[in-house]
Amino acid sequence: MVVATEEMAVYCFDTLVAHYSGEQPPPPAFEEGVHPLFVTWKKATNGYEPRLRGCIGTLEPRQIVSGFKDYALTSALRDRRFSPIQSKELPYLECTVSILTEYETAQNYLDWEVGKHGLIIEFTDPDYNVRRSATYLPEVAAHEGWTILETIDSLMRKAGYNGTITESLRDKIRVTRYQSTLYTMHYGEYAAYVKKNRGEINAATLVNGSK
Repeated sequence: MVVATEEMAVYCFDTLVAHYSGEQPPPPAFEEGVHPLFVTWKKATNGYEPRLRGCIGTLEPRQIVSGFKDYALTSALRDRRFSPIQSKELPYLECTVSILTEYETAQNYLDWEVGKHGLIIEFTDPDYNVRRSATYLPEVAAHEGWTILETIDSLMRKAGYNGTITESLRDKIRVTRYQSTLYTMHYGEYAAYVKKNRGEINAATLVNGSK
């Protein structure tokens, strides 16, 4: 099984730094593969808990080299929930790369474990007769402190359903559960990695926010 690694997070930082500097990122230091994946950016300032700045990926298998390159930029610059990340934010960023594995069809909306499984829900909106779907990565429910029921209801809202959530509607949800491996790296760790392995920090002026 392929697991998320330090080198994958480095490649995402390389890609974002290269975007700001107008250069091409160095080649990845991990092997190609085909897996669903996500890239998450968070920003930590003044000792506060890191806050989400972007999270986008794919639930369908794709080549991970191009996938991490594409989603490193898409999640940083084009997550519609947030303004694009600016170069001056780089020193405060942390990147989490996720490789999704072990997709299974759950027996019902209760058939999964908080902290272990991510979820994809699909259901028909009874008010508009349209199909709706949404996903949460495995770490989301545990981080928020949600119960199974709270997670399901939150996912239904994320999917765009604004009506009354009833037990009968929950019972009609199709749930796919999955697991993931992830690796999180702060920009300071990335800079140390680059200095150790390449002897320099590319686009060093970005560290000081002067570019």
